[in-house]
Amino acid sequence: QPHVIVHLDYPSRNLMVCPANPPLHDEDFIGIIDFQDAVYGPITYDLVSLLKDCYIQWPRQRVLQWLDYFSTHSQQAALLCQEQLLRDFDLMGMQRHLKAAGIFARLSIRDGKHGYLNDVPRTCDYILQAARVYPEFATFSQWLATTFLPALNKKAAA
Repeated sequence: QPHVIVHLDYPSRNLMVCPANPPLHDEDFIGIIDFQDAVYGPITYDLVSLLKDCYIQWPRQRVLQWLDYFSTHSQQAALLCQEQLLRDFDLMGMQRHLKAAGIFARLSIRDGKHGYLNDVPRTCDYILQAARVYPEFATFSQWLATTFLPALNKKAAA
């Protein structure tokens, strides 16, 4: 997939609504924080961070509308057909959410920050949703749905 400059840590928690500040900004605007790790990376990376956020979940239809808007209005995204963009988006989401689930577990175990565990079920649900779409992940999605997620839910209920 095409590469662009990516924020690399672009969830909703790193966006702020900033008040108007004339003469620089006549209207409220979006402020972006925590951008020191920006790199050159896959075009879908930040899209996944925003549209499949670990902290909030958007309706799938709305995500697809935003993805379509991005594809229509982005010169780099236009290099990909809709199907390829969606596949790249889903696979990037699986990679990012596997990484995030591991980070949330580490933050709990090592650092005692147990609040992040509340975000693991949503994060794993994103992984399962994407894995179920692609036949090559059938075994993985079955294991996730029948073994891992029930064990996670049992542990969370304890």
